[in-house]
Amino acid sequence: MSMKQGDAVFQAVVNICQPTAADKYVPTKEQRASIKLVLFQGFKEGTITLSKDFTDEQLMEYIPGLISNWLRKDKRLNGGVTYVPTNPGSRVKDPQVVAMKALLSTKTDPAERAEIQEYISKRLLELKPSSKVEIDVDSLPVELQHLVK
Repeated sequence: MSMKQGDAVFQAVVNICQPTAADKYVPTKEQRASIKLVLFQGFKEGTITLSKDFTDEQLMEYIPGLISNWLRKDKRLNGGVTYVPTNPGSRVKDPQVVAMKALLSTKTDPAERAEIQEYISKRLLELKPSSKVEIDVDSLPVELQHLVK
């Protein structure tokens, strides 16, 4: 039976690193290299689940991101902190943006490319999640209500 990737990263990190005072694991460059080799061996031996076939080179490129991902998201490794994405919604695939990027890749004329890029940028701004915070004005002290606009 093979181990899940998150569990494999956890095991490798715990076996190679020591936690900080805040129970957070922050591997050094050398420790990351050791963790990477442990995971690589696990993938090659089939002891870690891998849903896609990778060449050795692709696997070596995949593993560092896997390690970083679990160091950020696994509460056992990040000091018990709940992960909050810094740019939520950034990976949403909008059909318009996909089509415009495909069109952009077919053009070589700088003027045409600039025009298409302008539309792409405009569309991405439209899709960007609103960072406006809803404030219940009535819950604020009367002295501060005038500050809400």
